This record gives sequence, structure tokens and C-alpha cells, in this order.
Amino acid sequence: MQNLYRTAAIVTVFAAFEHCLGFLYRIILSRMLGPEGLGIYQVALSVFAVFITVSSSGLPITLSRVISKHRARGSKQGVHSATTAAILISLLFSVPITVILFALRKPFTGIFSDPRCGDLFYIMLFSLAFTSLYAIIRGSFWGNKRFFAYSLIELIEEIIMIAVGVFLLLFVSSGIADANKAAVAVLVSYLCSFAIALVYFIVKGGKLRSPRGEFLPLLKSSLPVTAMRTSSSLMNSFISVLFPARLIAAGFSSSKALAEYGVVYGMVVPVIMIPSTLISSIALVLVPELSESYYKQQKEKVSGLVEKALNTTLLVAALLIPLFVVCGEGVGIMLYSNAQSGKLIESSAPILLPMSITMICTSLLNSMNCERHTLVFFLLGSAAMLACVFFLPGILGSGALLVGMACDFVIVAVCSLFLLGKKTGKLRSGKYFLKLVLAMAPVTVVGVLLRDLLFLYLNYLPALMITGISVMLLQALALSAFRLFDFRAFFKRFFKKKPKKALARP
Repeated sequence: MQNLYRTAAIVTVFAAFEHCLGFLYRIILSRMLGPEGLGIYQVALSVFAVFITVSSSGLPITLSRVISKHRARGSKQGVHSATTAAILISLLFSVPITVILFALRKPFTGIFSDPRCGDLFYIMLFSLAFTSLYAIIRGSFWGNKRFFAYSLIELIEEIIMIAVGVFLLLFVSSGIADANKAAVAVLVSYLCSFAIALVYFIVKGGKLRSPRGEFLPLLKSSLPVTAMRTSSSLMNSFISVLFPARLIAAGFSSSKALAEYGVVYGMVVPVIMIPSTLISSIALVLVPELSESYYKQQKEKVSGLVEKALNTTLLVAALLIPLFVVCGEGVGIMLYSNAQSGKLIESSAPILLPMSITMICTSLLNSMNCERHTLVFFLLGSAAMLACVFFLPGILGSGALLVGMACDFVIVAVCSLFLLGKKTGKLRSGKYFLKLVLAMAPVTVVGVLLRDLLFLYLNYLPALMITGISVMLLQALALSAFRLFDFRAFFKRFFKKKPKKALARP
């Protein structure tokens, strides 16, 4: 178990660094492209994500689970065959999709409300087959517990995208639109990450074997996950078209509608997705371990792993919600020079709890062969979000998107927790959650009062920094007082010096 914690910590460091870089790049894009340009970039990216999802999204997690099953049985041949089957399935989807979309470029571009979105989409489309294959190779790393390679290549991809994007935006002054330059950076980063992953896969003994016996079971198991994630990508793409249209119907101009979409998805969503950094790290390390334990029918170990994952997820959400409530508006102004984004960040803070639970529960359930159930939960949540996006923009403006997200995550979280309780016998995180609420509620109240007081007498930046640091210190005290986190044991576990070996006597 200690190795599991250490691995999760290492993966989290990589993921946090990657997320910080991506966040920094998002700030650069928001300032250089503006809300409208960022909206155009986000629309094209969300539509492209649909086709990435169709060609490969369900395969990596399913492949990792199948590899875990073969590892539990000691079958290396099964590992190679499953990987080969996943590669073939990915190519069978990605190559025809690419050919068809290029052949139908003119009519397909018509789905975008702005033709500039189509230009960006077709730049990214060149990388579809390559990034789909990269996803499969990454899934094999996941199943074989090569977390360092998995995380490092993801980080390198992010660094390449930022480096290329910044270079093109700052130093290439041709007639190419800035949003198109950002799309080129995405293309280059996807091609490079595929090349690096392929070399590592070969060097580490990755082999292709006959997919016989693996092709159809892998396809069947991955389809529910693919359907869920494809539906999610389609939902995002549909919303990227529907939401501006509903704003226009409510009286917004086309430019203002795209700008509103850009504020929410380009500025607010990256901030409220901060918990995904740690949660994805937990899932990355936990899924292969949980799958092996599940197939070995080690029920007590499965229950223990689920409890630790839920408690950690609840802790992350409970720590971030007070910070968002207290400092959200200031963070939006500091990062984006946009007061509206800050107000939306502050008001969306409660979403972090159901969102975090949804993320971890979906991964846990998929690792236990519950892909069909998670698909149904997703569809229920998506129906609620669509209803909000269709009916509420005239009343709430851009806030309709956040209300829709909240409804979506609450429905999926409740359904997932109920099923997880049935699978493990009983969930034991309720008491821990109540203690977190009791600990963080007074911290939030004190933080708001302190913020209002400091902003009366200090300049904006020092007031924001002092407020943020004070809230974090209060949180540490509250966690210790309620015995929710043992800081002493934490530092001993991760920073304990290894004893020196005794010297042999002559």
C-alpha cells in the first residue's frame, strides 16, 4: 500500500506540473486570442475531441483492465494480443473517419456557426490516427503499471504544445490567424507524443501478436465507455453550437455569444477542473490495482481501496471549495483580467464536490466491469444539462452552462455512489464527509470576512495573497483539530530517510 501512495504522489507531481503549464498556456491564449478567438479555438477543439473519442477513447481504460486480468493470470501472450487488438480497432475507426471528413470538407464545415472554426478543425484532423494510436500505447503503459512513462510523455506533449504555440504566436507574423497557429501547436504536440510513446513501447519490449480471442471481447467491453465518452464529446460540441445560438435568441450578438462561451469554457472550466489533476492521478494508479483485486475476488482489499479513493477525493474537494468561494473572483481578475470569469469561478465552487465524486466513481466502476452502468448514468446527467442549456440562457446568461454542469454531476454522482455501495457491500466514507463539512464551513466564513476586511485596507494583489495563505493555514488547523489528516504521519511516510546500511566489520 505504501508503494501505491508513493506512486500516486509521483504521478500527481507530474500531473500537477502538466496542469499548471496547461493553465499558463490557457492564460496566454486568453490574452492573445481574446474571448472571441478563444471561443473559436474551443469550439474547434471540442468538435475534434468527438472524433478522438470515437476512434479510441474507450480502449485505453478497457485495455488496461484486460492487461491487468492477463497479468493476474501470468499470460504475457494475452497482454501482447490485447494490445494488438486495441491498435487494430483504433485504426479501423480513425483512418476511415479522417478520409471521409476530408472528402466531405465543404458540407461538414457548414455545421460551425463561424467558418473559422472549420479551418482550425481540419488542421487538427491530420493528427487523428496518430493520437488514437498514442492513446492505445498509453493504455498499455497504464495496464503494465508503467506510470512514470505514462506521466512523463503526457508532460512532454504539453510542453511541446506550449512551446510551439508561444513561438508561433509571438514570432510568426504571417497572414495566418492567431487561432490557426494555436491549432498547429496542437497538431505538432500530438505527432510528437505519438512518436515518443512508440519508441518507448518498442524499447520496453512491446510486441504485436495475433489478436485472435481478444479482438471481439475488447471491442465489446470498450463500446460502452466509448459510447459514454463519445456522447460526452458530442454533448460538448453540441453545446458549443447550441449555447451561442440560445444566447443569440435571447438577444446577444453573435460576437458576444461566442465571447460568453469562451469565458465559461476557456476561463472558468479550466479552473474548476483543478481537482481532476489529483483525481486522475489516483485513478491512474488505482485502476490496475483495483482490477487485479477484483478479478482475484479479494473483496476486503477492493472495499479498502474504494474507501481510500473516496476519502482522498472528498478531501481534495473540501479543501478547494473554500478557496474558490473566498478567492475565486480575485483569481479570475488576476489570471484573465476578466471580472466576469472571477464571479463565475466563485459561484461555481459547490460544483467541485459532485464533479470530483463523479470522476473517481466512474473510474472505479469501469475498473470493475460496470461500463454499461456508467453509460446510463452519463446519459441521465447529460439530459439534465441539455435542458438547462436550452431553457436557461435567457434567464441566467452564461450561468446556464454552470447550472447545467451542476445538475449533470449531481445526478451521476448519486447514481454512481449507490452502485458502488452495492458492489462493495457498504460505503464507509459518510462519516468522514460529515466531519469535513463541519471543519471547512467555519473556515469558509472566516475567510470571507477576512477577505472583505483586507480588501478595504490593502491593494488587490497583497490582499488576495494574504487571504489565500490564511485560508490554507486555517484549513490545516481544522484538519488537525478534527483528526481528518495526520500531517506527521504524512511527512514521515513520504520524507522518511532510509536507514544507512551498517558497515561490515573487518
